[in-house]
Amino acid sequence: MQTSPYSDFVVQFWGVRGSIATPGKETVRYGGNTSCVEMQVGGKRLIFDGGTGLRVLGKTLLPQMPVEAYIFFSHSHWDHIQGFPFFIPAFVPGNCFHIYGAVAPNGATLKQRLSDQMLHPNFPIPLQGMRSEMKFYNLHPGDVVNLDDITIETVHLNHPSTAIGYRVTWQGHSAVYCTDTEHFPDRLDENVLHLAREADYFIYDATYTDEEYHHPKTPKVGWGHSTWQVGVELAKAAGVKNLVIFHHDPAHDDDFLDNIEADVKEAFPKGFLAREGMILQVI
Repeated sequence: MQTSPYSDFVVQFWGVRGSIATPGKETVRYGGNTSCVEMQVGGKRLIFDGGTGLRVLGKTLLPQMPVEAYIFFSHSHWDHIQGFPFFIPAFVPGNCFHIYGAVAPNGATLKQRLSDQMLHPNFPIPLQGMRSEMKFYNLHPGDVVNLDDITIETVHLNHPSTAIGYRVTWQGHSAVYCTDTEHFPDRLDENVLHLAREADYFIYDATYTDEEYHHPKTPKVGWGHSTWQVGVELAKAAGVKNLVIFHHDPAHDDDFLDNIEADVKEAFPKGFLAREGMILQVI
């Protein structure tokens, strides 16, 4: 796995798959770990989602301890939290993690939901067994988080049980993490357009193709995800510089994703698919 060099604002992908991890010979080029994206911004480490890619990121952080990081969860569906119990730095005293996420519709905080997945008999070590310092913050869509001169904006996304999208801005440059959202049939999502406005990088949930989404026998309407075609529409309307297709369907092997990327580039020349280990230089 490639590690990112020091830079003022870089984005690195540790997990790009949606729904379930898909290891194997047919997913080598794009990767099979579920959602986890790291941003190193102005000397701070921001992590978005804790899918199985978080375990891999954690291994690379061990030589750098003690570490401090800010972890932002889009939501708590399993593919976005299942790497958290295997995030080794969280078990090590002296490390510090600031953890952000929305309160669920049933009132459960993110801390409660992370704790629930680690309760016996699901996992042998409870959340309390993580010996690092962990500080939890409840978010509501629309909240703005300021970390010194870094601004993190949030919006509500159209996903079952809700999800949050994030825009990170520093020194006039922005990267947007917008996954697990379903487009509307009659208009572009105003929240997503606002989040993506003139962003340097727009990371967007395009789990399906339009053909899959509207398939007459097995449609994906109402499943909470979007298509690369809508991603292109949003990117053009919002004036983004680069479009990054993300949250690949577990049924899409490397060859299938190669074909999608070719179509994306034809429709939006500065569009491409996320791959594990990929590093994007924002500044």
